[in-house]
Amino acid sequence: MLTFLRAQGLAGADEIPEAEGLAGGVSSDIWRVRVRRGGGSESIVVKRALARLRVAQVWEAPIERNRYEWRWMEAASAAVPGAAPKVLAHDEAGFFAMEFLGSLPLWKSELRDGRIDAAFAGRVGSSLAAIHAATAGRGDIAATFATDTNFHAIRLEPYLLATARAHPAHVAQLERLARRTAATRLALVHGDVSPKNILVGQSGPVFLDAECAWYGDPAFDLAFCLNHLLLKCLWRPEHAARYLESFDTLHAAYLAGVRWEPAAAVEARAASLLPGLLLARVDGKSPVEYLDREEQKARVRAVAGALLRDPPSRLQHVRQAWQPS
Repeated sequence: MLTFLRAQGLAGADEIPEAEGLAGGVSSDIWRVRVRRGGGSESIVVKRALARLRVAQVWEAPIERNRYEWRWMEAASAAVPGAAPKVLAHDEAGFFAMEFLGSLPLWKSELRDGRIDAAFAGRVGSSLAAIHAATAGRGDIAATFATDTNFHAIRLEPYLLATARAHPAHVAQLERLARRTAATRLALVHGDVSPKNILVGQSGPVFLDAECAWYGDPAFDLAFCLNHLLLKCLWRPEHAARYLESFDTLHAAYLAGVRWEPAAAVEARAASLLPGLLLARVDGKSPVEYLDREEQKARVRAVAGALLRDPPSRLQHVRQAWQPS
């Protein structure tokens, strides 16, 4: 890391910056580094992708995904200014540096602690749609983010295909979802739009951790984020009504911003994919850490299983199956 910082002009030849490892990542080493700036110091963030992720099951992924993460941040910021941290430097060895935004609250923490703002969820949806719209149909973006191998290794295999192996009754539908997602190439996809990767900025959401960046199906981003709002109903049931309000607001704002295809088409793909992602977060390679009771997992399996057997075409149908009231 020191070699990288010095080579990129972020640290002086005689400087050994103070560095602190940041917790929470399973796919990268992440540090907060204090470097000299003028007469004082400034915090930046340095990331390095890991070849083997820190999860219980064996999960390996190409480290060149790091290159696509900082490129996604640049593309997203061009589409929606402020939607991603500013990239400061990068190299081909798997390192990149970006601005430190540690003063901004994490959306996951806000949701956990009951500070649930449906209007902010709507801004997540509209920002995501704006990024998709700005990159849809662009051959230059498609060529830059032709990362099918990465996306298969980081998303399709550990989520849908690993879950299919755990659930033989649903293997056909889960494999169909994986094939359809892999074959749909419409816009620049983040791939990990989760509340843990979204900062609550003053002017809107700031998206982090775009290691899964891929030119593919924008419905994946929509379904991936909505999935977390459903699962959090089991994590903090006292806030379930407000999580569901955020679910409604986010997808309505997103669909209002769809310009590259009929909104009903992307909604149908997101709605049918969502049950597979629900099931993946209890029985795939990356289960959510906050659902640790069997009754919680049983609820997810029951709802997701029913929806996989009878795939929905509307996101409201998924919501109603999750909480009929």
